[in-house]
Amino acid sequence: MGEEIVVRHVVAERLHDVLLRLFGREAPVRIRAWDGSIAGPPDAPVVTVNSRRALRRLLWRPDELGLARAYVAGEVEVEGKLLDALERLAPFGRAIGRRPELTAADRGELLRTAALLGAVGPQPKPPAEEITGAERRHGLVRDKTLTAAPDSSLGPPLLARIYGSTMVHSTGYWTRPDASLDEAQHAGLEHACRKLGLSPGMRVLDVGCGWGSFLIHAAERYGVTGIGVTLSPHQAEIATKRAVEAGLSDQVEFRLADWRDVGDGPFDAIAGSGMAEYVGPARLAEYARTLYGLLRPGGRLLVHQVSARGERVVEERSFIDAYVFPGAELLTLGTIVDTFEGAGLEIRDLETFREHYARTLRAWIANLEDAWDACLSQTSPGRLRVWHLYLALAALAFELARITVYQLVAVRPHADGRADMPWARTE
Repeated sequence: MGEEIVVRHVVAERLHDVLLRLFGREAPVRIRAWDGSIAGPPDAPVVTVNSRRALRRLLWRPDELGLARAYVAGEVEVEGKLLDALERLAPFGRAIGRRPELTAADRGELLRTAALLGAVGPQPKPPAEEITGAERRHGLVRDKTLTAAPDSSLGPPLLARIYGSTMVHSTGYWTRPDASLDEAQHAGLEHACRKLGLSPGMRVLDVGCGWGSFLIHAAERYGVTGIGVTLSPHQAEIATKRAVEAGLSDQVEFRLADWRDVGDGPFDAIAGSGMAEYVGPARLAEYARTLYGLLRPGGRLLVHQVSARGERVVEERSFIDAYVFPGAELLTLGTIVDTFEGAGLEIRDLETFREHYARTLRAWIANLEDAWDACLSQTSPGRLRVWHLYLALAALAFELARITVYQLVAVRPHADGRADMPWARTE
């Protein structure tokens, strides 16, 4: 009885000790435990540990994925702004991403603490939102990823509330410090259209078209016709409805299709946003050759791609891999350029959008937090937490230059080498 009373008053302190032993440094957050006890720096963001199950998850999986599972399951919560807590945890991040090397004494002490806190037991099942190994082995990853994406159940009003009126699911182009999200997204769409040299009568392909924003903008402003392809039924349905509402159904068509299913080229221009990490290094050359074959000579390709920088941040299976983009791999700029050049395309322009994407993500996060209750009416709490955590981690990764995003313009040259490109930048 006496020992139980002592435990009830020191749970938070013991949790801090567990993190110190696992990751080798003091956690820069204030922990509120399930018994009401609090420990940690008084001015730090507060992380609430709601149950012993969270500790059990971390003991079985002492890395980023263990913490993510507890967060998605609602066993760990952050009081206040999630980004504030993650910014404080950023220096802690590389230690979390690697499994700790524990001594026999460390393991013994952790087990003793777990027993004292009532956290000893079998490994908890992952939350339902996680892509499991069985689904990977049976080839269900792609379909589950698209149908269970955090925003796949939201209707257009809520999507527009989060992503802005353009519903662009990619970075804006922030030309002014006081620009709004909508202004930045409109600027980004215009920037892409100008790079592709669009003009009335051109035929455009949008690979990974999302909710149709780019193609609709290009049809409205530049008079093009085109096709957008996506593997998401939700996106294809919404994009088609948006085209009808805009009076553009005779100019643009949105298909539920893979990039390998497009057989009605050639096109004057192709846009491909964020496709390389899905395609993967094994099929990237095939992807590049396919796009080359779909372009007419002199046609331009716009590739907008998140890319790796330096060493991998996480060595074990990460939260992103388990919940957001299973099996996806961020490729280096060199790999992307070499592969597309090897397919016969010529890279003519390169621009980095890292800071733009970080700012866009922060705008989405603020919008999501404002619309949290409304989103809960259309999706599950677990999916919403996945989305929130993903956006926050991505924003910090861009700001810390751990990943970046490039926009490349390539051209399919004519047989005589002509590229039909201006000799100098026009903006």
